[in-house]
Amino acid sequence: MKEYAPACDRNQQVILDVLEQILTRSSFVLEIGSGTGQHAVYFADALGHLNWQPTNKEPLDSIHAWRDEANLENLLAPASLDLLDLHNSTVDTTKVDAIVCINTIHIMAWQGTENLFSLATNVLPVGGLIYVYGPYRYSDRPLEPSNENFDLWLKERDPVSGIRHFDEVNKLAQRGGLELEGDMAMPANNRSIWWRKS
Repeated sequence: MKEYAPACDRNQQVILDVLEQILTRSSFVLEIGSGTGQHAVYFADALGHLNWQPTNKEPLDSIHAWRDEANLENLLAPASLDLLDLHNSTVDTTKVDAIVCINTIHIMAWQGTENLFSLATNVLPVGGLIYVYGPYRYSDRPLEPSNENFDLWLKERDPVSGIRHFDEVNKLAQRGGLELEGDMAMPANNRSIWWRKS
């Protein structure tokens, strides 16, 4: 069944504007947390030089539906990947040279973020890139009021979720040999952040 998320329509173009700049050297993108599948279709269509591999926790029905309708040669069939249960992943990571993860880190338990960066360290080649999008806390400024409310909502929904501290995420990246390359303000108090494997 094809699902629809209004947030995807709101942020897909501004995210694409960033991806067009930073994925010029990439050829195979692993998208983690593809959700409905809307982003996968939008980005694969706009970035025709990339093979785009969408992944998500089961079920994958909505991603299949969006992909079938789009009929794009460079958009691969969705694969199962749960960052809290990587042993059961069905993804072939041998060709991956970029990872994209949008609005996922604040939804899952912290262990998932640790596993995300461990995965990036293990599968990305030298020069490979990981990009994340979403809200973050920073030690040099207070969290925006809209994000404070969002963080409360997230924790009421699931106590292990919540807006993460940039410094803690960046430490995970650095520990895995990933160097911060960009951190850009985005609409609605979100951030585009990316690291490259050194």
